[in-house]
Amino acid sequence: MDEQKSLGTSSQPGRTRVSKRGLLANGAPVTAAVLDWHYEGNGIAGDPYIVQWIADDPGNPLFWKSWYKWFIALSVASTTLCVSFCSSAYSGGLEGIKKDLGASHEVATVGLSLFVLGFGIGPLIWAPLGEMYGRRVVFFATFAALTAFNAGTAAARNIETVLILRLLGGTFGASPFTNAGGVIADIFDIRERGFAMCIFAVAPFMGPVIGPLVGGFLGETEGWRWIQGVMAIFSGAVWIFVSLAVPETYSPVLLRRRAAELSRLTGKVYLTKAQVEAESGKKPASLKDALYTNLSRPWILLFREPIVFLLSFYMAVIYGTLYMLFGAYPIVYQQYRGWSLGVSGLPFIGVAVGMLASVAYNIWIDNPRYLRLLHENNGTAPPEARLPPGLVGAVALPVGLFIFAWTNGPELPWAPSVIAGAPFGFAMVLVFLSVMNYLVDSYTIYAASVLAANSVFRAIFGAVFPLFTRQMYSGLGIHWASTIPAFLSLICLPFPFLFYRFGKRIRRKCKYSALAAAATASLQKSSGLAGPADAV
Repeated sequence: MDEQKSLGTSSQPGRTRVSKRGLLANGAPVTAAVLDWHYEGNGIAGDPYIVQWIADDPGNPLFWKSWYKWFIALSVASTTLCVSFCSSAYSGGLEGIKKDLGASHEVATVGLSLFVLGFGIGPLIWAPLGEMYGRRVVFFATFAALTAFNAGTAAARNIETVLILRLLGGTFGASPFTNAGGVIADIFDIRERGFAMCIFAVAPFMGPVIGPLVGGFLGETEGWRWIQGVMAIFSGAVWIFVSLAVPETYSPVLLRRRAAELSRLTGKVYLTKAQVEAESGKKPASLKDALYTNLSRPWILLFREPIVFLLSFYMAVIYGTLYMLFGAYPIVYQQYRGWSLGVSGLPFIGVAVGMLASVAYNIWIDNPRYLRLLHENNGTAPPEARLPPGLVGAVALPVGLFIFAWTNGPELPWAPSVIAGAPFGFAMVLVFLSVMNYLVDSYTIYAASVLAANSVFRAIFGAVFPLFTRQMYSGLGIHWASTIPAFLSLICLPFPFLFYRFGKRIRRKCKYSALAAAATASLQKSSGLAGPADAV
């Protein structure tokens, strides 16, 4: 009994319960059932016990209570909301930065671009660190750094300091884009994950939309330093709350900690399967090896796999367009219509409404469709079953952009151009969600590298588009300049339809997709599980 109390467990009959305090303190607690479990192996150096989750394991994140899993999901979603908010709220202080620090508009805008560029650099570093040391410790360190960099930017005395701190802030703040999404996969099974992901996916897009709203009014009334101060307060509050409230969820790390605790308690040798494979050379054994793999494989997949390249390009165009709007909206509404800095950010509400509509679409239309498909096919579904929302989004995207392009002139009422943001926001989330799920289901064991490649491509476009927005609008005018991203989205429109129709055939001809499918099918056959690979 005393041992169970010290480990944060309960001795009540039936399934063992673990307190939330115990989960936060111990990760994967060692209960009496865990100690008595018959593990594979003999507990010696050459033949260790292989630690795995036991039946109804209270330490397994998949078995945690539903309300607690949703608490964790919303908590980690707040981290991506915070980081993406920090990326765009900066735009509300551009005029103040130009005036106080003597920077040109182009140089001041680089501060926005460098933060977004960090979104491409960070995941390549934080993903392997999260796998080695756990998602929680990486979040704690990186968000502490983000808070410090935000505070440092608020006190900066020259533009060079601002730019350096913005790049570092984006790089360190990017950790949730890899690890927070991983938390969702850690705690929800395939039937719950689609619903959870549709809620989670809105956060990294809602943040950039809220940013100009808050930043615009703060920049107008309090100045650019207070914008950075609010960023520091926001990120600091999220850092403290999530660090205290969210436990480690990554199973390999939890099992590794449990193996170490079992070895300490019994004096025998306990290892996880991953540790055994690392010792035998089947998996990277060191952080250096993991970093090398994480830095090289995304580029291999990006340029050798047409699925990854085309869909990543599509998402990069959408992401770049979103960040281009941070420069376009002030031109359209502030310069041409004479609105104030704060009021010129209000049209982003149209984009936000579209995003919320996409959540409703996924909850009440697409998620039930996908669950029915799983039920009808014994729990399996091909990756292409993830794409129907993307088909809807692919059509809605150019519609919204073309309407904005040709209704944004001051000779017309403001309402049509603001309303046009709704189909853009609606389409953006639908395409993002369906493409990400499709890539994960298509590449399974290589999913982390595929998502890293996608993240780098998106970050490059998101960083570059704002740099030429002002010149493009000055040279082409607000109508034709706004038409360019609309035409780009029109060019990309066939991509999701192409993979929906011919995806199965294309995946078989793509080396890494075929390897992933074979590996996943073998794993599922040996474990008796079903999944997307079964339908390849």
